[in-house]
Amino acid sequence: MKRLPLRKFSLVSLRDLLVAVAPTAVLVLAACIVAYIVVDPAPPRHVILATGQENSAYEEFGRKYATILARDGIKVESQRSLGSEDNLQRLIDGKADIAFVQSGSTSEAQAERRGLVSLGSLFTEPVWLFLRERDAHGRKVDVQSLVQLKGLRINLGPEGTGVPKLFRQILAVNGLEPRQLRISALENTPATVELLAGRIDGLVFSSAPEAPLIQMLLQTPGIRLFNFRQAEAYTRRLPFLTHVVLPRGIVDLGRDIPAQDFHLIAPTATLVARDDLHPALIDLFVKAATEIHGGTGWFQQQGQFPSPRYTEIPVAREAAKYYRDGPPFLQRYLSFWLANLFDRLWVVVVALAALIIPLSKIVPPLYVWRIRSRVYRWYGELRAVEQALENAKDEHRDEAQAELLRRLDGIEQRVNHISIPLAYADALYGLRSHINFVRQRVRVTLGPKSAA
Repeated sequence: MKRLPLRKFSLVSLRDLLVAVAPTAVLVLAACIVAYIVVDPAPPRHVILATGQENSAYEEFGRKYATILARDGIKVESQRSLGSEDNLQRLIDGKADIAFVQSGSTSEAQAERRGLVSLGSLFTEPVWLFLRERDAHGRKVDVQSLVQLKGLRINLGPEGTGVPKLFRQILAVNGLEPRQLRISALENTPATVELLAGRIDGLVFSSAPEAPLIQMLLQTPGIRLFNFRQAEAYTRRLPFLTHVVLPRGIVDLGRDIPAQDFHLIAPTATLVARDDLHPALIDLFVKAATEIHGGTGWFQQQGQFPSPRYTEIPVAREAAKYYRDGPPFLQRYLSFWLANLFDRLWVVVVALAALIIPLSKIVPPLYVWRIRSRVYRWYGELRAVEQALENAKDEHRDEAQAELLRRLDGIEQRVNHISIPLAYADALYGLRSHINFVRQRVRVTLGPKSAA
C-alpha cells in the first residue's frame, strides 16, 4: 500500500477556508457598498457661496474661502449678489448652498421655518456713514447727529444689500422718516463715484473694514466718517447691534488716520447655510472660518471670531460641536477625504454588525463540511462495490473478484492523493481502513469455496 506523503498535510486548508468565507464576505461587502452609497453619501465637490457686490468685503472673503477649500478638492463657486438680503433669498430659493448674512436679517423662527442654519458669526461689519465735508456749493457740512441728515442726498444701496432695511431701523429710533432724506439706491462702486463727484452728500455701507472701498474712503481728503457718539444707546434699542470703536491711527499710524477714535454701531456677519449642507462640508467651512477670521482685527481680539454667539439663526449641530471640541479627531491627522471615508465606514460597520455576527457562524460548519466531504464521498464508491459483491454470480466468481479488487485499488489510489488538514486525518485513516475491510470481504466472499 502506498504511503501518503506527509507534505500533503497542513494544519489549515486555506483554499477551503477561503471558499467557506467567500459567501459571507461577498454579502457583507455588498451590504457595505450599498450602505456607503445610500445611507451616508460622500460630500459634494462643488459648493455655491453667495458673497456680495463687487469690491465688497464679502467678495474678498469669498475668494479666501475658495482658496482654502480648494486644498481639499472642494470647488467653491463665489456668486456675486447685492448683499445680505439677496443672499438670504438665494438660500431660501436653493440658488446657493451657503452665504454671508448680516445679523438682524431674519428671526430664529423664520430661519427654522426656511431650513437655514448658522455656521457661526465671523466678524462685525460696522455701519459706515461717509459724508462730504462740503456740499456742491462749497459750504461746509457739519453733521453731528442723524437728525441733521434731513434733506441731504444719501445713498443706501439696493434693497438686497440689507443696508436700507438696517438704516431705516436706525432712522426710526431717531424719529426720522426715510422720506425726510433724499435717498438713492446705487450699488457701492457707482455710489462712491457719485460721492467723490459731489452729486450725493453721503453714502452708507455696512461692511468689514477690509473692503477696498472702505479703505479708500477712510483716506480720501474731503470725505468724513460719521461718529456715532450714542453708539451704546443704539445697542440697547437694537439688540442685534454691537458698539465698536475705530481706534485713532488704525488706518495709518504715520499720518494719524483717523485723527480721533470713532464710535460705530455694527451688526455681525454670519455664515449661513441650508440645513441639508453635508456635515463634512460644515466642518471644512468652520475650519476655514477659523483660519480667515480667527486673528486680531480692527474690531476684534485674537480668537473672538468665528463664534457660535452673536447670531439669531440656530447654529448647526456639527458647527457647535466643532466650536466646543475642535476639529474631528480623524481630520487632525488625516486628509479630509481619507478622514471622511473612515468616518463613514465605521458607521457602516456598526450598522452591519447584526449581519456580520450571524453570518460568521456559518463559516466553521461550512469549512468542516468541505473538508469531510472529500472523505465521505468515497463511501458511496465503497457502497457501490459492496452492492456489486452481493450481486455477483457463482459461475463468474473469479472475474467478479478481480474486477472488484481493481475497483478498490483504484479507490485507494485516489484516496491516497487526497490533501487534508492534520486535524481531520482520522477520517482519512478511517476511510483507508474501511477500504481494506471491503477488500477482505471481497476476497472471503468470492475466494475459493474451501476458503469460505
